[in-house]
This record gives sequence, C-alpha cells and structure tokens, in this order.
Amino acid sequence: MNISADSSMQKNMSFSMLMVPFEIAVTKNVIVVILCITINYINGTLVHTFFRHEIFKENPRYILFILLVLNDMIQLIISALLHVISYIFFKVNVSFCCFLLIIAMFTTLNTPLNLAGMAFECYIAVCNPLRHTQICTVSRTYILIGIIWAVGAISVLSDLFLLLATESTEFFLSTILCHRDYLFRHAFMKKKRDISHAICLLFVWFILVFTYFNILFAAKAVNKDVRKARNTILLHAAQLLLCMFTYIGNPLEALLRYISPMNIRDLKFLIYLIIHILPRFLSPILYGLRDKSFRKYLKSNVFLCNVKVTCHCKKVSISDHPE
Repeated sequence: MNISADSSMQKNMSFSMLMVPFEIAVTKNVIVVILCITINYINGTLVHTFFRHEIFKENPRYILFILLVLNDMIQLIISALLHVISYIFFKVNVSFCCFLLIIAMFTTLNTPLNLAGMAFECYIAVCNPLRHTQICTVSRTYILIGIIWAVGAISVLSDLFLLLATESTEFFLSTILCHRDYLFRHAFMKKKRDISHAICLLFVWFILVFTYFNILFAAKAVNKDVRKARNTILLHAAQLLLCMFTYIGNPLEALLRYISPMNIRDLKFLIYLIIHILPRFLSPILYGLRDKSFRKYLKSNVFLCNVKVTCHCKKVSISDHPE
C-alpha cells in the first residue's frame, strides 16, 4: 500500500478544512450538535418509557427496539463528536481515534443485525402466532442480543488485533485525521471490511426478503395485523437502505468530488447528514412514535409531568400569597 499517498491525502483534507470560513464551520457544527441533542432527547424519552413500564420489558419486540435505540444514541454521539473534533483539532492521537472508531464500527455493524432480528420476530408473530410466545421468549431475546453483540465484537476486535500486529508503537503515538481509512490503512484490512460488510448485508437482506414474502403470502384475507406487519418489514428494509449509505460513503464522496470539486465541502456535509444523522432521526419515528403502546405511555408520561409542574406552581403561589 502507498503510505505516502495517504499522507498526501490527509494533508489535502487538513488544508481544505483550514480553508473553511469560521462562520461556516461554526454553523455546521452547531447544526450537528443541535440535531444530536434533539434526536437523543427523543430517544432518551423512549428509553425512559421502556424502563419505567414492565409491559415493555416482557415483550421481545420492544426489547429489540430499545436495543436499536440505544445503539443509535451511542452511534450518534460518537459521530457528532468526530465531526466536531475534525473542525477543532483536525488531527487527534491515534489511540484516542482508535477508541472512538472501534465503538462507531461496533454500533454500525449491530444496526442491520438488529433489524434482521426484529424482522424475524415480526414474521413469527404473523406466520406462527400460536407458538410466538413459546419461541420468542425474553430469555431467548437476550440470547439473540448476545449473539448480535458477539458477531459485532468479533469483526471489530479482529480489525483491532490486525492493527496492533501491523503498526508500530510510533504510529499509535502519532496524530491523524480520525477516519477509518487513515487508521486501518493497509489494503487487506480494507478488503476485509468490504467483504464482511457485503456478507452482513446479504444475510440481512435475505432475512428481510424471506420474512416479507412469507408475511405477504400469509395475507390471504385482508387482515389489519398482517398488513401492519408487512408495512413494518418494509420499514425495516427502508432503514437498512439508509444504513447501507454508511458503507458507500467513500465511493459516493469520490463521485461527488469528481462531479463538483468546487462544492465538495458542502456536499460532504450533506453526505454526513444523510449517512449519520437521517437514519438516527427516522428510527424513533418509524418504530417508536408509530407504535400505539409507546404513544400511549409517552402521552401519559408527558401529562403526568405537566400535572406535577402545575401542582408545584400552585403550591408556590399559595405560599407567596397567604391569607
């Protein structure tokens, strides 16, 4: 591999960042931080609702959903942090960058696998409803989550071990632009990444297509629950398509750089919003607010908060104006 070419690319990117006007850099980072806080506030409300009510903890569907939400929250925080760091510090210590990227890679790989698990649970609920409670138990759901985490950990840790085996100590003490291609810079590691992503996505797409058509064939009569399940699988597919943008980010950026080199900075920011922010924004809406049970308990929580605030205000006003 051509290390000097990577070094030259880093210098060019660093120079292009330095050329960004201060006002534009601040505006972009403020937009990212506000979106991150807003989306994670919504996700945090869903997590709070889940842990507050036992009905959700006993349902495998909601357990898998809240895992997706927590995964999105972590991924969004790391993504926003890396974006802000790229404008403030430009380059960071390799070891610190490795820590952040390992978490980002782990959560990125978990998302499509989690979607596959949610789709399969939906398939069993519609196509084998009599045995759903026997097959989809809480204990088996946690076993599935353990398998998802184990697959993600194996993939990520293998990259880490290869990095430790191929790079010198000086490299880990140096500074780089915190990007996966600059950290895992050997050609065979990039090939491994592409192959593992392709296998993962093919597996998940197979699960989604299999579950969708089985649910479709089960809909001999127009049944509301079946139609809802079918639409849910389609939403899983749409979410997976958005997740796939993460894997085609670099080729897409290269294409845009070729088409419109003068506007590459703005196009890169747009790509960042589409790849890292948009999927995280849609998850709570597609799966949380769309669900009647979640909406019901979310409304009750908001109502209770309003009642508490009103009561508190009334007490204060009485004490301030004694008879």
